[in-house]
Order: sequence, then structure tokens, then C-alpha cells
Amino acid sequence: MYLKSIELSGFKSFAKKSHFLFNTPISSIVGPNGSGKSNVAEAFRFVLGEQSIKSMRGKKGEDLIWNGSGDSPRANRASVKVVFDNLRKMFDIDFPEVSIERVVHRDGTNEYLVNGSQVRLKDVIELLASAHIGSSGHHIISQGEADKVVSANPRDRKAMVEDALGLKIYQYKRAESERKLEKTFENIVQVEALRKEIAPHLKFLEKQVEKLAKTESLREDLIKISQEYFKREDFHIAGAKAVLKEERGPIDRALEKLSKESAEAKKVIEFESGLSEAKKKRDDLTRELGKLDGLILAEERVIETEKRLSASDELKTVRLREIEELYREISLFSEIRQIIERLGSFISERKHRTDSNLIAESEARIADFKKKKVELESALKAAAEKEESINEAEKAVFRIMSEEKDLISRLNLLKSREERIGLEEAEFKRTLEEVGHLAGTEALRFKDFALSEEEMKSEPRVKQEERKRVLEKNKLRLEDSSMAGGEELKKEHAETSERDAFLARELLDLEKSAESLKGLIKDLEERLATEFETGVEKINKEFDKLFNKMFGGGEARLVLVKESKKSPASELDDETFEPSEADEADEGLEIKVSLPKKKIRSLMMLSGGERALTSIALIFAISQVNPPPFIILDETDAALDEANSKKYGDLVEMLSEKSQLILITHNRETMSRAGVIYGVTMAGNGVSKLLSISFDEAVEVAK
Repeated sequence: MYLKSIELSGFKSFAKKSHFLFNTPISSIVGPNGSGKSNVAEAFRFVLGEQSIKSMRGKKGEDLIWNGSGDSPRANRASVKVVFDNLRKMFDIDFPEVSIERVVHRDGTNEYLVNGSQVRLKDVIELLASAHIGSSGHHIISQGEADKVVSANPRDRKAMVEDALGLKIYQYKRAESERKLEKTFENIVQVEALRKEIAPHLKFLEKQVEKLAKTESLREDLIKISQEYFKREDFHIAGAKAVLKEERGPIDRALEKLSKESAEAKKVIEFESGLSEAKKKRDDLTRELGKLDGLILAEERVIETEKRLSASDELKTVRLREIEELYREISLFSEIRQIIERLGSFISERKHRTDSNLIAESEARIADFKKKKVELESALKAAAEKEESINEAEKAVFRIMSEEKDLISRLNLLKSREERIGLEEAEFKRTLEEVGHLAGTEALRFKDFALSEEEMKSEPRVKQEERKRVLEKNKLRLEDSSMAGGEELKKEHAETSERDAFLARELLDLEKSAESLKGLIKDLEERLATEFETGVEKINKEFDKLFNKMFGGGEARLVLVKESKKSPASELDDETFEPSEADEADEGLEIKVSLPKKKIRSLMMLSGGERALTSIALIFAISQVNPPPFIILDETDAALDEANSKKYGDLVEMLSEKSQLILITHNRETMSRAGVIYGVTMAGNGVSKLLSISFDEAVEVAK
């Protein structure tokens, strides 16, 4: 099996992903009218590169995308992916399995993918052409197209047969060769015209070359003057630039240093959050320290007061709890003497003790306050240091700005001098280029000119200006003598002479190429005629055999006829590789039939069922001669009765031995020949749903 599966997602009525597996020689797709069966055949056309939306029952690409229903939103894209088995290298690609996918979006754009990688439509067409597959043709017979081969005019019928026989490539090569031959004749005419055009120009160039000798002395004079001028000017510019560079170096370094210092100072200011904030923080810390000193002093006064009170016996206090404990203790004594002794010791103990909780609490608070004071004093010191660093940084910024201003002023003066030297250098280069163009590269070798450094230093600048005026005068004289571009003129003369000789050789080659193309066209025409004649003979053999089987006798064959009216010539379309109607426009194929027990010689005399059987027999005959990997038949058996349906089923089984078949049908007899049946139904929401029955698996289960 070459064809493994096809997957539809968002394509027409298949709103959800639907997957068809084709693992039997014959697969059937059935379902009621309007359920979406034919959409499967159109999906094959779509994924194989069909560009005519009309042939897929639409007006634009958006019509191929699921448009939504009450409970199913519309899709933004439609995709169809078909998978082929490539173990037998049907496709010229090094993969055991080939998947081709096409996606169309709402804006009409299309994407093509081969094994998940995005490719061009041309790549898909070329890949399929290597396996004798296309988006349309004899291997995809849609609903209503079965009768086309019978009802078509002889010329169109001949084109269908040529397409099925695979002769389109020879027609393309022949048309391409004819175009090349026509182009070759045009080139011959153009080459001859070019030679005629070159002749006077070549004569003119020969005269111009003679004039070059007369201007050589002028060129030598210009070289001598220009070499001395360029030597002195180059020395002057180089010296001036060196002086400027020497003067500018300290300024640039000072500016760079100031820039770093400024950046560091600004960084300090930014990091320390500004002077005003630092001062505020210092004042806040000072106030906090004052408050702490006051609190410590207050607590010390409390301790002093408490100690003074504790030193006075009259003001000493005894806790009630201690009196209660003393009472409980003496209540146990039986003698008065013991009671008096215990009372005396109690008074003595309390008289000399200063146990004040208030003093302890105050001392604890004083310790805390002193600890906080130490912390605040440390923070105050840090704040003061921060304030000092910000002050120093701000002073540095102001100093740097002043120094930078002075340096920039000096730098601007240097830049002015640099611009003046730059203008002189640009003028020097321009003159150097002009003289080099006029006198050649020898004038540019001024550095080898014999002139000492002392001579260049001692000469006043005004002498160089006079030398420049003389240089300009000689330059103008050389331009007037037509010396400018002398080397190019010699080169052009040599090139023109060489081109004339080349055109002579090219003319000879074109004449040989024309003869070769004529021979190729003749060979292709003979090959086309031979292949077509052989193919028609094979088709007639199969056609007659199948026709005889369908009708129980009779004869049928294709006959090459000449049409009385010729069609105008047209060219081949390079993009689609479709031959024009002009190819063999005066020839066509007529169908001659002879039914058993009927005197019928013309197709027009056949009934609808007989025409259907004839067209089926011819289509199957063409497929037998050049079997495609798979064939899709969309309700081609619709017009057949029960008896002819059985014959049709027999032919289908015979055809499945060479090609994989996908049948879209309502015919029970045709269904019975399928190994697997896919049922397509449609609910009220307009979505096509898929059911499948595999007879081969069912038989295995039954066993």
C-alpha cells in the first residue's frame, strides 16, 4: 500500500480532526447526500496542490475552512495531511514515510509542509510528479467527471490521454526547445546587429589610439610638476598634523582625567543622597543625643532621691507581705521572749537595708540610654564624615567644571586649526586623484621624488601656491588634448577588438546550437508520436477487453482523427507545465463503439447508463496502462443498475491489483468489494462525523 492515511482538520464540513486509514487495496467512503463524502475527494485535490478553488466547489480559499455552527465556533485555518509509504522509494526522498500537508488560513495564505518542514508549492508538485501523482487528472475522478472523457471533444480527449500516458513532460521539453530555438534565432540577429554596430566604433577607437602618442610629452611634464608638488604638500600636511597631535595629547589626557574625577565626585554625591539630606540627618542625630542626655540625667536624679529616702530610718517602708510572713512566724512561738527576739532581729534587718526596685529599674534604663547614646554618637560621626565627603565632592565638581571649560576652549582652537588642515588635506587628495586619473599611477609615486627635508622646510608657502597654479594649467592642457583616460581608451580598443572576435565565434556557436535544437525537436516529436501511438494501442487493448466485459460483447476503441477546424497556436505555461491547446490542435481522439445486438456507432446514441459504462471502461483502461499509486472514484457508479454494478465491482477488484482504490459510493455492490468502509454522517450542527468498519478485521474476529 502506497497511500497510508489522510487527516482533515477544519476542512469544509470536517470541523474536528478526522483520520482515514487506507490499509486495504479497496477502501470505501459512504454516507447520505450532503454528509460531506465528496469533501474527502476534494481534500485530496487540496493537499496535492490544486490551485483552482472552483474545482473544489468554492470561490476563495476561505470557503474551504469550517465556517462554524450554533455549537461549534468557526475555524481560523484548515489543514489536510496525507501520508505515503516510501519503503519502495516511490518518492525521490530518503525517508521511509512521506507526509505532505497543506494549510490554508482565513486571509487566503497557504503553507505547504513535507515531513513537517515548510516547502514551496513547486517542491510539492515536483515531489509528486516523480511518483506520477498530481492534484487532478486520471487518478482523481470527482463526482460528475466520469462522463467528461466521453463527452469531451476529440482534441480535449487526446490531451487527457496524453496526460494519463505521462507525455506532458515531452510536450513541455518540445515547447521549451522550440522557444530556445526561436530565442537562438533572435540571438543570431542580435549578434549580427552588434557586429555591425561595433564596426564604426572600432574604427573610431583605432584613430583615438593614434592620438595617444601625441599627448605623451604633456603627460610626462605633468608627472614631473605633480611629483614635486605632492611631495612638498604631503610633508606640509604631515608636519602640521603632527604638531596638532602633540598639542592635543595633553589636553585630551587632562580632559579624560577630569572626566574620571567628575564621574567619581558625582558618584559620591549620588551615593550619599545629597548634602541637604546629610545635614538633616546630622541635626536629627544631635537632637536625639540631647534627648538621651536629658533622660539619663532625670533617671540619675530619681536614683539619688530614692537613695536619700532609704538612708532615713523614719521614712523607710516595710512591705505588707513581709509583715504578714513575720506574723505567721511569731504566731507559732509560745514564749514572749522568742517573740521579742524575732521582732528585734526583723527591725535590725530592715533598718540597715536599702532594697529599692525603683533604683534598680532606673539604673537599667540608664544603661539602655547610654547604650543608645553610644550608637547615636557613632551614627553622628558617620553622618558628619558623610557631610564632609559630599562637601569635598561638590567642591571638586565645581573645580573640574572650571578646568574643563578652560580645556574645551583650548581644544576648540585646536579643532579650528585641524579643520583648516583637513580642508587642505581634502584638496590635496582631490588633486592627487585628478592627476592620477589624467597622468596615470606614475604621478602618484611622489614619495620617491628626490627632495631633502631641509629644502622643504626652507621654502616659503607662497612658492607652493605658485606651483599649484602651474599644475592646474598643465592639467587643463592635458584634458584638452584628450589625453584623459588614455589607458582606458587603449583597454577599450583591445576589449572592442576582442569582443568583435568573440561575437564572430558566438555567431558560429549559435548556428550550431540552432541545428542541434532542430534535431532535438525532431527527436522529441518522433518520441511523442511513438509513445502516443504505443500508449493508445495499449489503451485500446484494455478498453476493448473491459468494454466487452461490461457489455457482454461488442467493440470499443480510440481512433486518431483530424479536425476540420484548427485552433490558434499558444505557448506553454512554464509555471503549471500545462500544454496549450495549440499542441496537435488539428488532431483528436474519437471513441468508436459497437454494442452487441445493437446497431450503434455513435456515442450520442448511447443511453445514460451505457455512456457511464463506456466512460468507466475507458478510465479503467487508461489506469491499467499507466497505473497510478492510487485512484479516487467519487460516485462514478451512480448511474449503474444492479447488474452493471456487479460488473463495475469486478472491474474495481481487477484495478485494485495495480492501484490502491478509494471509492465514494452509494452502491451496495461497490461497498461489498471494499476491505474497509468509512461512514460519513452529519448532525444538525453541520459537522461531518466519521465511523469505520474493517471487514478484514471483522472476518478475523469471526474466525
